[in-house]
Amino acid sequence: MTGPARLVLATHNAHKLGELRAILVPALPGLEPASVVSAREVGAPEPVEDGVTFAENALIKARALAAHTGLPAVADDSGLSVDVLGGAPGIFSARWSGRHGDDRANLDLLLAQLFDIAPEHRAARFTCAAALVTPDGEEHVELGHLVGTLATAPRGEHGFGYDPILVPAGRDVTCAELAPEEKNRISHRGQAFRALVPAVVAVLGREPRG
Repeated sequence: MTGPARLVLATHNAHKLGELRAILVPALPGLEPASVVSAREVGAPEPVEDGVTFAENALIKARALAAHTGLPAVADDSGLSVDVLGGAPGIFSARWSGRHGDDRANLDLLLAQLFDIAPEHRAARFTCAAALVTPDGEEHVELGHLVGTLATAPRGEHGFGYDPILVPAGRDVTCAELAPEEKNRISHRGQAFRALVPAVVAVLGREPRG
């Protein structure tokens, strides 16, 4: 790290850390990538995510990280909601198969559940809640959504999670087939974090620089 951390992201996922840095850093004047660190890098424990909405879980993670580090903390909770499943997996997206973070197992189970569902009934959406919490208790939450349909098999090498099966509305490729820059431009996570940027800018403008 070339300088002191100024913002900590509540993720232990290297793929997500890279994606969030790519979204946030260009939008935050004077902020270097090295000053945006992950929960893993600061040795923060992962809190129990027992909220019942994406926003509640994002706040749980950001609050815990801000308390642990004494730094402004940004967290997100996101997932896939499938219309024909009544909005599931929803907040259980990362552990739909029973194993937290097993992307392939989650994909395989979901596709098996939907194997005989016709294309016109495969509507789904990604949702992201992005939260900022400061050590003194200031809190902001923003939401983003990406609507689309589900492919019948994974396609693409980019992204993570359910990216290989969601085809955004108006596209004929999955999120995992989009270039990372294009995905970040339209994604639920990109929308939510860009909406959060003004609050982050305001908070960092008040933070002392090391």
